[in-house]
Amino acid sequence: MKTRKLGESGIEASVIGLGAWVLGGGSVWGADTDDGESIRAIQAALDAGINLIDTAPAYGFGRSEEVVGKAIRGRRDQVVLATKCGLWWDDTRGSYFCEFDGKPLYRSLRPDTIRIELENSLRRLGTDHIDLYQTHWPATPPDQTPIAETMACLTGLQQQGKIRAIGVCNVSPDELRDNCAHGAVATNQFRYGMLFRGPEKDLLPVCRERNVATLTYMSLEQGLLTGKVGMDRTFSAGEFRSNEAWNPWYKPENRRRVLDLLAAFGPLTQKHACSLSQLVLAWTVAQPGVTHALAGCRTAQQAKENARGGEIPLDAADLAEMERLITGLGAPA
Repeated sequence: MKTRKLGESGIEASVIGLGAWVLGGGSVWGADTDDGESIRAIQAALDAGINLIDTAPAYGFGRSEEVVGKAIRGRRDQVVLATKCGLWWDDTRGSYFCEFDGKPLYRSLRPDTIRIELENSLRRLGTDHIDLYQTHWPATPPDQTPIAETMACLTGLQQQGKIRAIGVCNVSPDELRDNCAHGAVATNQFRYGMLFRGPEKDLLPVCRERNVATLTYMSLEQGLLTGKVGMDRTFSAGEFRSNEAWNPWYKPENRRRVLDLLAAFGPLTQKHACSLSQLVLAWTVAQPGVTHALAGCRTAQQAKENARGGEIPLDAADLAEMERLITGLGAPA
């Protein structure tokens, strides 16, 4: 497994990370997860060379962090442990964000809620420090904490040794620049993949300019790019994948086009003796400015499969052929 540094933090992390969103379970994922299998999946990922694990308090309202904590017990020194702050549900501090799995969530990057969130995360994860502590979403009005205050709080926690590096998620290019102006930002986490390439025009250039590492999510388009979501697959109304505004490629007319694209990747999967998901992850971390990609999993087998995506050496001809095919796909209808 290849590793790359998380910005200027000095922390080396596997180019493929385990994204633990789905391990929080809940109705938004359709069938609930099994915590025992989730623990086996995390441990299989570690055995396969993945050392970066990314979770958050909001993933299952603490459940994902608890599962990760159990899985890494006795192996903490093998893990680059990343979690987040900024989505708050204990009270109405912050600005209302959304209703998530039956609970109202508030965006709060106030120092008082950040300190509470950090202590809760340390307890659930069973550790005395977080390697990468990220703001989950930027603050918004009416309770919009200035970036300078949030970064001062995080820098203070870093100086205390409770966190090693600071990251941001879901920010605009200007918000990224503002965060960098007020502290040492090691990483930026955002949605990016071959079906969602907008960040190539704005975020990725800023990340390269500021030497900020990238943690991309939904690079497998929530399973669509594994080739295992056929035309007969249906999703319940409450699932993320049924939201056409968020996932337009899941519409039947678009899904057919994606499956045709994946079929055209056949010669490359044969050349590298790899699966479609491994090829897609290898393409992702080969893109200019992309340093790390997060991939979710439910089972140990999926975790092991994802790991090999960080080992496939795509050459210039491979990347040019994939670019030709992806460009030919066009935009979703």
